[in-house]
Amino acid sequence: MEPLDILYQDDHFIAVNKPAGLLVHRSKIDRHETRFAMQTVRDQVGRHVFPVHRLDKPTSGVLVFGFSSEAARRLAEVFAQRAVVKTYLAVVRGYVDAQGVIDYPLKEPFDKKTDARVRRDKPAQPALTAYRRLAQVEVPYAVGRYPTSRYSLVEARPETGRMHQIRRHFKHIFHPVIGDGKHGEGRHNRFFSTRYGCSRLLLAATEVSLNHPYSEAALTIVAPLDDAFIAVIDQLRWRDAVPAAWLKE
Repeated sequence: MEPLDILYQDDHFIAVNKPAGLLVHRSKIDRHETRFAMQTVRDQVGRHVFPVHRLDKPTSGVLVFGFSSEAARRLAEVFAQRAVVKTYLAVVRGYVDAQGVIDYPLKEPFDKKTDARVRRDKPAQPALTAYRRLAQVEVPYAVGRYPTSRYSLVEARPETGRMHQIRRHFKHIFHPVIGDGKHGEGRHNRFFSTRYGCSRLLLAATEVSLNHPYSEAALTIVAPLDDAFIAVIDQLRWRDAVPAAWLKE
């Protein structure tokens, strides 16, 4: 396993840029997987690390661990109090509004393999995602019944932390994230794979901003996009719409 890019490190925490397709830790859902971000970081720095928050397997970007259970607990409380600004970049189908807030409660998904303790009738929990459109494009290719296809580049900021929240929210407003095999649209996913050479989920956690739970200093951690995501941005001529810090030098 290649070492992960370290974005930030101090005596209490370490943040890495998790690649798309890498699990955060062992899971019964993916029993066949042998690579995990938590073990990779541990071996890379020679210290035990403790998870603070989750990042979906197909999503890339900022992933933070604590160097102790106490540090992880303190930072997890900051996340739980919604005192962290999490910024994501996504490519979605269609033209989204210039900006908006998706206010749509989400039920916790039930999986009989891993969620024996989750009630099947558990009520939906409040979920909010703010977003703004950074760019849009219409390409001269028919993916559905129309002769052209439209896509938007979106900055999303989830204000809550429900499972698959951004992916489920954009599906709810009929603008699924490209490359999403679970909540997306297969025709558009296949189009991006064949036309633009990109099969990954086009969703990345690009920034995490918070006050450090020990020093209280303002901290912003930035994760540059990977080559596959940047290639799509360049092919759709969206580079000028993306903050320079999110692009690799």
